[in-house]
Amino acid sequence: MNPSDKSPTLIVNDDSDSLEELSEYLDVLSSSARLRILKFLEKKPRDARSISKEIETSYENTKKHLDKLLSIGVIKKEAGLGAPTSKGIHPVWQYSLVPGGLEAIIRNLSLFSNTRMNVIGTDISRRLDEVKGNISREVLGNYPAVIVLGGPDDSRVFPLKEDLVRIGRIDPEKKEGCRPGIDVAVGEGYTAVTRISRPHGRFLKKDGAWFIEDCGSTGGTQVNTKKVEKGSPVPLHDGDLIELAKGVSGVRFVMLMPVRYQ
Repeated sequence: MNPSDKSPTLIVNDDSDSLEELSEYLDVLSSSARLRILKFLEKKPRDARSISKEIETSYENTKKHLDKLLSIGVIKKEAGLGAPTSKGIHPVWQYSLVPGGLEAIIRNLSLFSNTRMNVIGTDISRRLDEVKGNISREVLGNYPAVIVLGGPDDSRVFPLKEDLVRIGRIDPEKKEGCRPGIDVAVGEGYTAVTRISRPHGRFLKKDGAWFIEDCGSTGGTQVNTKKVEKGSPVPLHDGDLIELAKGVSGVRFVMLMPVRYQ
């Protein structure tokens, strides 16, 4: 955490329902095996035996992991057809990610972290950091990322995989100007954000640290409510709130930074 950060501290008492629910949520996500299951289910639905082989644990343990993930609504199970055998094809339960499930996890953890939670008499802050670190390694490949808050792209995650990443709104007339999987290009619904082909701003990695720079956008850029001046990169930290333009037609991000950059 940035020691100079002025964002508010949220203090939650021991008997808080929110604290208890967060603790249960972290318990489910604290297992590396469960995170590997989520990553494995990204491509297509799988049955429990296939998942068991992938994560190299027993069928019984795999079922327990799946039940835990079902309990927080990040996966679902539906009847499907198993692999062909000498006795034919039989129906099996197949597990798949709920659409946007991984993104929702990252968003939820980042929002709790962004409040700079100070929980009286518990170790919840430490556990929150540990789970976020595990997700960064297992799911995001240890890349920094930004998560969209609100609007048509709510909960969408953009990993920052290059040292220079442009930021802006999709430009359907100049599709060649956007690098899919690299640039942070939000949907057309964010009308106050400058098109990516110009662009609105950019993320920069310099000397092992990450920065955001405004490229002369009309709507402007803010980090933790402080304006980013054109051509003057501002350093970024885990949990920072980034705003491109203001109001419902702008876009807000939360920064997720791996431990190696903190």
